[in-house]
Formats: sequence, structure tokens, C-alpha cells
Amino acid sequence: MKNPIEAPEYGIVWVTAPTRTEAEAIAEALVESRLAACVSLTPIHSIYTWKGKINKEEEWQLTIKTDLRQFTRLESTIKSLHSYEVPEIIAIPIIAGSTPYLNWISESVVRD
Repeated sequence: MKNPIEAPEYGIVWVTAPTRTEAEAIAEALVESRLAACVSLTPIHSIYTWKGKINKEEEWQLTIKTDLRQFTRLESTIKSLHSYEVPEIIAIPIIAGSTPYLNWISESVVRD
């Protein structure tokens, strides 16, 4: 069994951003700082409640592939670049994946 301190905890982090420009800035910062191996951007249409009102907005969904041991630093970086008062930052563990792909995430994301 691997030492849990050394074993990667692969995951996906979802973040929404109001514009493509902001989404790209967040994505580039995460990849450049090696907090993410890859960030995929997808345009989405969101319907949500905020401060008692129903809102309908075009947004950009960031799908961030990372080692969740870096979540605290990743979250801090996102918050420093994000314009929303309460940005969506949701982490989902990857329970299985292609070994070469998971190894690539490990090689791409900085270790503590």
C-alpha cells in the first residue's frame, strides 16, 4: 500500500466563470503554477438562485484535472482571480482512470 502522504489523490474540480476571458485567465494561472495538469473550458447556460432571485446566465465551465492534495492552494488561486462573490469550486474524486493519463496528471501537478 502506498504511503497516503505520497499517493496522489486524482480529482476533477469544477468552477464556473462569467466570461471566456476570465475562465482562460484562471485556467492559465492554474496550469502555469502546476496546480492543474489540464483545464477544459465549455460554454454553458446556468439557471440558479442568487439573493432570492432566479437568474439565467451564459457562463464558462472549467473542468480542472488535478491532484486534490493541492486543493487548498488551487482554491486560493481561483478565488484571487475570480469575480464572483461566491464562486463555484467543487472537487470530485476520480476513483479510476487510465494509468498513463493518471501518471501524466502526477507528473504535471506540483508536489508539496
